[in-house]
Amino acid sequence: MNRKNAAAIWILIAMLVGIGIGYMIYTSFPDKKAATEIAGYISLVSDVFLRLIKMVIGPLVFSTLVVGIAHMGDAASVGRVFAKALGWFVTASLISLLLGLLMSNLLKPGENLGLPLPDIGASANLATAKFTLKDFVGHMVPRSFAESMANNEILQIVVFSMFFGVALAALGEKGKVLVAAIDQLSHVMLKITGYVMKLAPLAVLAAMAATVAVNGLTILLKFAVFMGDFYLSLFLLWAVLTAAGFVFLGPRVFKLLALIKEAFMLSFATASSEAAYPKILDALDRFGVNRKISSFVMPMGYSFNLDGSMMYCTFATLFIAQAYNMHLSLGTQLTMLLILMLTSKGMAGVPRASLVVIAATLNQFGIPEAGLLLILGVDTFLDMGRSATNAVGNSIASAVVGKWEGELLSEADAEANAARIDAELGATLAHPAES
Repeated sequence: MNRKNAAAIWILIAMLVGIGIGYMIYTSFPDKKAATEIAGYISLVSDVFLRLIKMVIGPLVFSTLVVGIAHMGDAASVGRVFAKALGWFVTASLISLLLGLLMSNLLKPGENLGLPLPDIGASANLATAKFTLKDFVGHMVPRSFAESMANNEILQIVVFSMFFGVALAALGEKGKVLVAAIDQLSHVMLKITGYVMKLAPLAVLAAMAATVAVNGLTILLKFAVFMGDFYLSLFLLWAVLTAAGFVFLGPRVFKLLALIKEAFMLSFATASSEAAYPKILDALDRFGVNRKISSFVMPMGYSFNLDGSMMYCTFATLFIAQAYNMHLSLGTQLTMLLILMLTSKGMAGVPRASLVVIAATLNQFGIPEAGLLLILGVDTFLDMGRSATNAVGNSIASAVVGKWEGELLSEADAEANAARIDAELGATLAHPAES
């Protein structure tokens, strides 16, 4: 069993053990307040893990992106890759939103729900004012690089890094020393990431145990139809993304999916796309995508290519409308889709961002915001699927853009590169004092 398979199996085992521990707590402590308090202590492990991931994301994005752009050589190359990536992201987002619209109309998960509906006047207490196009454009440009790093604003870090990388490339020979120094910084951050990832199985166990301890498994039964319909839609979206990857990558797309399985399971179990970021970069290295492409496309994807979250926005909005027996015309639904295309961009840095975007959309179309209270209890379980889908979408997007740019190694060269990475990792593990 190779190291990659072993890591994925440990994460799967941790998920199952976590569910078991969480259910034991749920049945042993029927008082929800007591169960929540216990879950709070258990989730310390997963909280610390995610904080450690957030600790390295900013410096990792900055260092890898600056070096990648500097190696591209000129602003024209950066603009070309940016345009290709953005074209893919917009197309993927539109397909995700359309699929959510189509599936919610076909399956109608909100009709004949059989559950008491929250009072129309109730509020989900989610801020909605921040999701406007004006605010998004203003928010995209950082007031301070230090502030962007402190707040883990990935899109702002990307904007600054693009300027920094292009300027560094323009310096030519004068900038080579600084490029080398930042390249070393990226290796240091990847080394730290390797240490942090050793906690992944424990973090997965804690996250699953805490979630099940509070909600139990009965809540899944109550919303079985809604969740089943949503995950069926996600499976279809995975198939569409894989098919799109197959068009450009051929059968190699299945090799890519095999390489990202650990990142997929990690993002699913922790309900966090960020947790998978370093693992996806490593998988793309092994697949043969030049780091200057993956380090550019991946951070962009975290703001512009949230395929799972996009589909959920239309799916959940129509679910709530159906639950309150509100008929929305096709024209209204298409208008909603176009608004979501704009308001959902840059939502990666906002906690429970999908719910915030949905709340804003509900208000604009006169759908009771109280409907969000229906899905709040199962949102964590849904967020697992959304996060894992985002990981798949960004991985395929990076590989395809790499292929378009001629920066994807052949299968033989990619295998040799993966063997070299494993050899370096093995040497590091065998002689940690010398690394």
